Order: sequence, then structure tokens, then C-alpha cells
Amino acid sequence: MAYREIFGLGRQEGEQKGRQAEAAAISLRLLGHRLGALTPNQQARIQALPLSALETLSIALLDFQGPEDLNAWLSQHAA
Repeated sequence: MAYREIFGLGRQEGEQKGRQAEAAAISLRLLGHRLGALTPNQQARIQALPLSALETLSIALLDFQGPEDLNAWLSQHAA
């Protein structure tokens, strides 16, 4: 029984990390298209965001006019 619980927890964590990684990849592609090349620092900060922040970013980026908008958003939302 304990093995099933541990295995189920590990599986959920793996699925969560997979969703987070995919959301980060999509956000990076969209931001690159919208703003041009991102700096390595911006890329790293985006990849470190939790899934909920990436979901928020995916909507916010539609209003970004330039890299300074992304930097301001990251300053407010990144830990």
C-alpha cells in the first residue's frame, strides 16, 4: 500500500514538472516572437516560475510592448 502511495506521489510530481516545463517552453516561444530574443537571465527567470505564474504570464504577454514590460512583470511576479 505504501509503495502505491509513494509511486502515485512521484508520478504526480513528475506530471506537474512536465506541465511546468511545457508552459515555460511555450511562454518562451511566445515571448521570443512578441519581443525578440530574450536574455539568458530572462529565460532563466521564466523557467524558474511556478506553473500558476506561467499561466498568468501567458495572458499578460499579450499586452507587452517591449522587453521592459517583461522585466517589470518578472520583478512583480518572480520570487
